Amino acid sequence: MKYSGQLLELQHEYKEPIEYYLQLGDGKIPLNPYLGHTIKIINLHEIHCIYCGRKVKKTYNNGYCYPCFIKLPQNDLCIVKPNLCHYDQGTCRDSEFGDQHCMVPHYVYLALSSDVKVGLTRKTNAFKRWVDQGAIQSIPIAELPTRKMAGELEYFLSQHLPDKTNWRKMLKEEIADKDIRKIREEILALIPEEYQSYLLDVDQIQEFIYPIEGTVKNVTAINLDKQSVYEGKLVGMKGQYLIFDSGVFNIKKYAGYQVEIEIIESTK
Repeated sequence: MKYSGQLLELQHEYKEPIEYYLQLGDGKIPLNPYLGHTIKIINLHEIHCIYCGRKVKKTYNNGYCYPCFIKLPQNDLCIVKPNLCHYDQGTCRDSEFGDQHCMVPHYVYLALSSDVKVGLTRKTNAFKRWVDQGAIQSIPIAELPTRKMAGELEYFLSQHLPDKTNWRKMLKEEIADKDIRKIREEILALIPEEYQSYLLDVDQIQEFIYPIEGTVKNVTAINLDKQSVYEGKLVGMKGQYLIFDSGVFNIKKYAGYQVEIEIIESTK
């Protein structure tokens, strides 16, 4: 079976295990049924911006052309540093975007992926965010009314906890043996008074199971810019990665690339 189109980020549904789909343009391919199959990825050497469709030689911030990178609100610095949100200063790149994505309730949470980390996400986007990070457990700490407020609390907590995931350890499932509930209790005791009214009385830990066969040993990154054709046995999916027997492929990094995907045969 062969498919071709513009590569976009992986989609998923919350099930046990997580159900993954590969997006190629407007179509999507269910991936879970093809675990154990040999898959060939061919770089067709054509790249288009995932927002405006402009043909480009390289992308910025996972799929954008340079004009979209410097103009769109989703590429502003405050997306990666929410505590620097400048919506209330009247300098947001797009106030409608800000209304929909920033001036809405956000969770500040703990997630266990490689280690226990602190993060934030829109309340309506929580499950997607946690799965995209490859978390095996997550639990909210607080619900704040805006992205900036959530960012300020996240920044405070990042002085005590990591706010990044080690992607290699996450994929190899080298996960710190830590009690996320206990860490949450310790963190709650540190939170300043001005955030106390936003704390959540939540005890249930959300758990995630990923479709991975066996032990992941090789996390060498597959580079489509240097290797036009890659072929390997699909052994799993986690976060935004396809895991093969001879390497891992960060789908989001190559968003916008025109590719051909060939599912060759089952090697089970």
